Amino acid sequence: MLKIFTTALVLTSSVFAITNQEVAQKSDDALSGFVDSVSVMEMKLINARGQEKIRQMSMKVLEGEEADKSLMEFDTPADVKGTKFLSYEHINKDDDQWLYLPALKRVKRIASKNKSGAFMGSEFSYEDLSAFNVNKYTYTGDAKLGILNDKEVYIGESVPVSKYSGYTKLISYIDKSSFLIQKIEYFDRKKKLLKTSYFENYKKFAKINRIGKITMKNIQNDKITILTWTKEEVNTGLSDKNFHKRYLKK
Repeated sequence: MLKIFTTALVLTSSVFAITNQEVAQKSDDALSGFVDSVSVMEMKLINARGQEKIRQMSMKVLEGEEADKSLMEFDTPADVKGTKFLSYEHINKDDDQWLYLPALKRVKRIASKNKSGAFMGSEFSYEDLSAFNVNKYTYTGDAKLGILNDKEVYIGESVPVSKYSGYTKLISYIDKSSFLIQKIEYFDRKKKLLKTSYFENYKKFAKINRIGKITMKNIQNDKITILTWTKEEVNTGLSDKNFHKRYLKK
């Protein structure tokens, strides 16, 4: 009887198992389908002494079959006003990214090997600003179950495919019921924990989920960057022409 019961438990466990790749795909699906978005954002930079700097920016995003596109522009303060960041997030190759610096009236292309660098002095790298895509990572095994902030979550490891990634692996904590990301741990090229990001204030537009706040904590230098979406609209009618490189200098 005990042997039959034990076998039944094993079979039940395997039937309900879900792989890390399946969890990642479901998480990607949960945040997809908004078509395009226009948002107003705040970036708060907090140094190791707790001193803060506030930046205001606007952002446009467009979903595409071959590439998602995003255009970010800093509005305040004066020292960064007019700086623009354009990104084409490809599915099966490294992203194309450009930074417009108004003081120099120059567009700078971000090389793939430099995407681990800090974005505008924040704790986000250029790599972090790319849209998540399942194909850019490798996954092994089944997801583990755990508890985070009283929520049941899937805990899974992923490894970036790009040889230029600044990370050796990521550990993601994804809500078991909604498949929305709650937390990610980033390990540097020395395989040490570098940063932890927290995802909060999800907003729902019909059946579409959008992130409302990301807190990126650098474990190694005690600096924090907080991105907050203060206003957002989806499916506004944007097209590829709104994300042409000529808009960087306008």
